[in-house]
Amino acid sequence: MTDAPTLFPAGGGAASRTRDFAASEMFQKLFTEGMDLVEETASYLDGPGRDDSKTLDRAGALSYATESMKLTTRLMQAASWLLAQRAVAEGEMNPDDVLDNKYRLGFDRPTDDLWPEGETPPQVLAALVTRSRALYARLKRLDDNLYSEEAPEADANPVADQMAMLRGAFSEN
Repeated sequence: MTDAPTLFPAGGGAASRTRDFAASEMFQKLFTEGMDLVEETASYLDGPGRDDSKTLDRAGALSYATESMKLTTRLMQAASWLLAQRAVAEGEMNPDDVLDNKYRLGFDRPTDDLWPEGETPPQVLAALVTRSRALYARLKRLDDNLYSEEAPEADANPVADQMAMLRGAFSEN
């Protein structure tokens, strides 16, 4: 049995991991997914979303405005991160440059109780919010893994490590 390859192999540091990831097919798919979601959201908010917001009462319209601003901000941060990675892949940016905190993703702070009691968000908006949060969470995990101080060990086996700790705890001294 062979070990499964790791997404971010040990060695080479964060810049090397960034370069490898940005050149991967996985990144290309993620980039396309992220940019498609940005475009879909913009189309909704500029079109049908305006009509949806007009059907809401005053409190609902305020919640809609707040939620759409948070959605737009989340997606712009995701798009910025994706574009920085693509710039690395295309040689327009040095991988060491994206190590700077200004290119890193912060924590997404979702608020669940934005809508007034009895009011529900328009279905399309709610779906876009859910999808944007899922995308952002995936990008955040990648960001954390790519730019961690320590590269993951290629032969790390957490189960074997736990078993060794258990043997040590229960062995006779």
